[in-house]
Amino acid sequence: MKATDTPPVDTVKEPAPVSEAPAPAGKAKSSEGKVLNVFSHGVLVIWAILVVMPLLWAIMASFKTDDSILSTPWALPDKLHFENWSRAWSQAHMSDYFLNTILVVGGSLIGTLLLGSMAAYVLARFDFPGNRFVYYLFIGGMSFPIILALVPLFFVMNNMGLLNTRHGLIMVYIAYSLPFTVFFLTSFFRSLPSSVAEAAMLDGASHTRTFFQVMLPMAKPGLISVGIFNFLGQWNQYLLPTVLNTDPKYRVLSQGLVELANGQGYKGDWSGLFAGLVMAMLPVLAAYIIFQRQVVAGLTAGAVK
Repeated sequence: MKATDTPPVDTVKEPAPVSEAPAPAGKAKSSEGKVLNVFSHGVLVIWAILVVMPLLWAIMASFKTDDSILSTPWALPDKLHFENWSRAWSQAHMSDYFLNTILVVGGSLIGTLLLGSMAAYVLARFDFPGNRFVYYLFIGGMSFPIILALVPLFFVMNNMGLLNTRHGLIMVYIAYSLPFTVFFLTSFFRSLPSSVAEAAMLDGASHTRTFFQVMLPMAKPGLISVGIFNFLGQWNQYLLPTVLNTDPKYRVLSQGLVELANGQGYKGDWSGLFAGLVMAMLPVLAAYIIFQRQVVAGLTAGAVK
């Protein structure tokens, strides 16, 4: 290097001014999500209070006396008056109404699930002329109001000798519940894998054996879901038994509660009425609490292809 050569001077660059970073979009979205979450939870809490409070009040009133129900309706009972339940069970014939309801709803529920699952399986798995037509007939049955069929249904049942009978009411309940059952289970059977049924057919299983031993166990979540819905609708049914079941010996719970309310006259046995009301609600609540997970699983499994 020559003496005249000067060494290179390192040039130091000044740092660029740091600009303020814009606020992340995720932060704004998270704040909006929190507000929406609080609002939705608040609505759900209000809805839960509106649903649960009348139920708790009815249970509380069933253990109180008539005077305390009218004077202090929101106060807790001074003691549990179980005689209200025994009076409603024996003197108001709630035991007979309970037995009739169990027999009618149990028979109709079994028939609805059996016939509905068979029809839904055929419509979902087999192609034949008129398949869609039959399917849409069931869909049309869901939109047909039952009140329009009460008068012709009454005369049909009367001509067949099925009025004021348990088996006649069971048949009507089955026909009333089949459209929704077929509609629900048809989409559910379509979502099930067909490879299992094909393997069973290759092993020599008949269509009947494939359905009852292979496909029906796989459709258990859907059967439980639609069974709960049908159980709720049939247990609370009032219009059909009022028109087709006028014999006091075969009255169901909904008719019994109306009879209990009308038979009070000026006496006002409110404690017995609330006890009978809670008796009618307990099976529905128990069924929903026990099968709550199965209902949700059946709905989600039938919706995912």
